Amino acid sequence: MTITFADPTALTHEQLEEGTAFAPRFDAAGLVTVVTTEAGTNEVLMLAHMNAEALSLTLETGIAHYWSRSRGKLWKKGETSGELQEVVELRTDCDQDAIVLVVNQTGRGAACHTGRKSCFYRRASVTQGEASLDDIGLPRLFDPHAVYGC
Repeated sequence: MTITFADPTALTHEQLEEGTAFAPRFDAAGLVTVVTTEAGTNEVLMLAHMNAEALSLTLETGIAHYWSRSRGKLWKKGETSGELQEVVELRTDCDQDAIVLVVNQTGRGAACHTGRKSCFYRRASVTQGEASLDDIGLPRLFDPHAVYGC
């Protein structure tokens, strides 16, 4: 079963922002930005993108699917690592061009391909006018080389 979405161009501004029609506004590349957070903690786990197929599969299966821009293909989160994301809630913003996905992170609890809980494991700082990144100390929950063979 493929889930269909309303056409955002067929809706008025009010219908898009206040109505009940789910009409994701995919960008020129056919993608919508997704911020994925952990249920219970609300911690930001990752930022990714979905095309219509990934969004449909996510709603249909209850497991997060994304579009990998770097690989140019559909990606079922955790298919290789076992770190599946079970969907608790999917929200869209007011003009339907961004999504927040609330999930239960399964497996060892790592959403990031580096083996960490979150993809946001570094903090930017500036010292004497030079920007750098500092690791905030999130431990690796699995060895990415052993899991992905890279």
